[in-house]
Amino acid sequence: MARAAAKGPARRKRPPAPVNKSGRRVVSAKIAEPAPGSYSMCKRVGNHVYVSGQIASDNSGKVIGRGDAYKQAQAIFRKIAALMEAAGGTVDDVVKVVMYTTDMRHQPDIWKARRETFSGDFPTSTLICITALFSPELLVEIEAVGYIDD
Repeated sequence: MARAAAKGPARRKRPPAPVNKSGRRVVSAKIAEPAPGSYSMCKRVGNHVYVSGQIASDNSGKVIGRGDAYKQAQAIFRKIAALMEAAGGTVDDVVKVVMYTTDMRHQPDIWKARRETFSGDFPTSTLICITALFSPELLVEIEAVGYIDD
């Protein structure tokens, strides 16, 4: 599948994470993991990459963009890009995103950040409105699936 040229700096593929005996790679980037040991933030299985739902928090756990869905979505897409790069791909290898918001009025801001992140061959997308995330300061959570052609 051909991809359109990415906006911004050139994106390069990184070597993939080591494979465990089951053929799966747990992927880690230099981003905070809220509950280490309880789940994987990112896992590569063959050419598929699965990114757990990400929230807008910095490495100390502080919420980024309090009250601002656009800033939160931007921060989340940066985390997803970092995890995809740690898996050996780029953000252009994302094929699906599922976005959760606590208020559908945030949809334009979330989609603006999405359009700034992806170019050309956009991933499939689902936007779901939920009653709450685990902290009232959080307005957005996003999970992703990628496919990396090695």
